Amino acid sequence: MSTSTPGGPRRFGVFLAPFHPCGQNPTLALERDLDLLVHLDRLGFDEAWIGEHHSAGHEIIASPEVFIAVAAERTRHLRLGTGVSSLPYHQPLMLADRMVLLSHLTRGRVMLGVGPGALPSDAYMMGIEVARQRDMMEEALEAILALLRGTEPVTRKTDWFELRDARLQLRPYGGDLEVAVAAMVSPSGPRAAGRHGCGLLSLGATQTAGFDALGYHWGVMRERAAKYGNTAERRDWRLVGPMHLAETREQAARDVAFGLADWVAYFQKVAALPIAPDADDPAALVEAVNATGMGVIGTPDDAIAQIRRLAEQSGGFGTYLLMAHDWADTERTRHSYELFARYVAPLFQGSADPLAASRDWAAANRETFIGATTQAIMSKVQEQEEERRRDARTAPGEGAGQATDA
Repeated sequence: MSTSTPGGPRRFGVFLAPFHPCGQNPTLALERDLDLLVHLDRLGFDEAWIGEHHSAGHEIIASPEVFIAVAAERTRHLRLGTGVSSLPYHQPLMLADRMVLLSHLTRGRVMLGVGPGALPSDAYMMGIEVARQRDMMEEALEAILALLRGTEPVTRKTDWFELRDARLQLRPYGGDLEVAVAAMVSPSGPRAAGRHGCGLLSLGATQTAGFDALGYHWGVMRERAAKYGNTAERRDWRLVGPMHLAETREQAARDVAFGLADWVAYFQKVAALPIAPDADDPAALVEAVNATGMGVIGTPDDAIAQIRRLAEQSGGFGTYLLMAHDWADTERTRHSYELFARYVAPLFQGSADPLAASRDWAAANRETFIGATTQAIMSKVQEQEEERRRDARTAPGEGAGQATDA
């Protein structure tokens, strides 16, 4: 019998903003990010989404496309997405052209994640009003999708970009490019995803407000999809949340003493995003992360329970993305991902079920198999003994045929 969870994800990956505390060598931090993707590729993770940020010191990848180009050369199977491209920051034709180029360079392993931009400080530096970002995102998304689908030249004029008979010189590799729209708590993401037939990338799925909104977001997406002649597919829905795993909860708590407080301080004091729990003491932080359901600091069993909780609340989704972080040092962080790949993902993918079924069948019939094996061995022993006796009867007598002296 399958142990997989109905409505649970079948694919797993990482959402790499990334989050690196200030005060360290940024070049080495970027190299660790690349090494992490190589590690995930070897472990069999399905995909990785790379963020775009331009301020606040912690999230240091300014161009996910450039990072993906490097990562693609170091990995073999991992699909790589922009997580996300902040559309108000880009001329639509230029971004679409870069993504199509990447789709060819990666042989179709690239995906386009889009959003309005998460950090108000980024928008401020570019003179973009935060109140306009979501409308700008949808205007740009509509233009980008028209370019990618390539049915006819695109002519559009807004108060911030213009396209004149625009078209792409290349079609995406394989003819298509997967697009997903980011969502936090606002319904803007699900509305855009449903209208344009895109996937949904729920970045705030494990926050209290985001968790409570999961069912609502799916309803919005499905209604908008039906209105515009599209079909909302749960397999195209991705949920994001942080975890750190170890063999015991106590070990996991010791591990995250390395960097959890820095991660929380970033959201409490720098980034204008209400993600982190409101606590200061290290033990209280661990308790708050687990108690609120915002994340998991514990064992593979705790991770399984969290994903089942999300599946039940959402009604089902296709991919779970682990939010990458520096809660623990490099060795323990990599070990956490290995524990997830070894014990968590197989339960939802059903890959361990045939092995368990074969083991149980063999165990249930063990006595029969042992009896048959014993009988086969004894039969061969008996055959050997009978052959020895036949040989003894037919052998010439001792001294027969020998001459004697007179």
